[in-house]
Amino acid sequence: MSIEAEEMLQEAKENIEAAQNYKGELQQRLHGLNQAHNQVRGSASQAREVLRCHFEMLQAQVALLLSERLSALLQEVDIIEQDSVRPLDDCQRLIEQGVNTADELLREGEAAILCGIAENDEKLGSFTKKALQIQLDSLPEVPVLVDVPCLSAQLDDSLLPALRERIARHGSVASHPPVLIEELVERPGGVLVRWCKVDDDFTAQDYRLQYRRSTASQYEDAYIGKDCEFLVLHLDPHMDHLFRVCARKEGRSEWSPWSVPQAGYTTLAAHEWRPGSEGYILSSRRNIALRNDSSLSSAGVLYSNAPTYFCGQTLTFKITAAGHQTSGTAWGCVWSATVVESPCKDKGPSVSPPKVQCL
Repeated sequence: MSIEAEEMLQEAKENIEAAQNYKGELQQRLHGLNQAHNQVRGSASQAREVLRCHFEMLQAQVALLLSERLSALLQEVDIIEQDSVRPLDDCQRLIEQGVNTADELLREGEAAILCGIAENDEKLGSFTKKALQIQLDSLPEVPVLVDVPCLSAQLDDSLLPALRERIARHGSVASHPPVLIEELVERPGGVLVRWCKVDDDFTAQDYRLQYRRSTASQYEDAYIGKDCEFLVLHLDPHMDHLFRVCARKEGRSEWSPWSVPQAGYTTLAAHEWRPGSEGYILSSRRNIALRNDSSLSSAGVLYSNAPTYFCGQTLTFKITAAGHQTSGTAWGCVWSATVVESPCKDKGPSVSPPKVQCL
């Protein structure tokens, strides 16, 4: 094969490799676009369902409240009507009884006048005596209409405009949540989550961070407070976790919509002290070491169980309690680094992760 043919063959191979890489990049971008489409459509469907459920619930609650208020007002009308009609009914019965008595007296009087002369004196005397007993000049008092209740319904016409204005401002639709996760940084046994506020008009009072395993369905609260970062500990290495954050607006009680969940994991095992260190008692997670009072004189160096921290990472020690200080008691921190040959000749030797030891 000629040199020119070999060059053309090599160029063809390079073009094929470039085309494969180009195709792979396009497929990755297509996958990203599909995820974006799914996120828009999925979040839109979820937003529609939330709005429908919320306003249907509001409609039912408002209808229930209006029905309860109507029942209360009607009951109040019934009570006033009964209390007002009762004395009127008593007065009516008294007057009707008087009318009946007057009718009976009239009949007796007319009969006494029409009877014969012999019986006239006796019946007239009986009639006169009965009329005196009835007291024809005594009349029951009837209340005037001004003193009688006249029921009316008093309704506030400003309720509907105020309700219309409040409903017009109730709820909103946002294309992005006001808070987004900015960075996920792996730490030994955990992930440092940093978030930021992307809505300048949103004044955050508190933030809320949640996480879950990628295989789980329920999120757990990890942090609620004013900081914009939090270290989520006690995570299993090489296990994907999803993180999301929301915020509570100043002066409000409800939380904002959640941010888009971000996946993160740590490849670093959680820090542990080496078991069997003379003079120390370790906690169940081996991340807390307590000096043994019975062997203060023999307590020596406390070593980390593995090189879990790397160059450039911050290592923080926290002394949660301190006993009586004895002669020779000191605290310090050193690390050992081992120089190994680098597989890349042009980069020189590398340094293995430090192994922490506490004195």
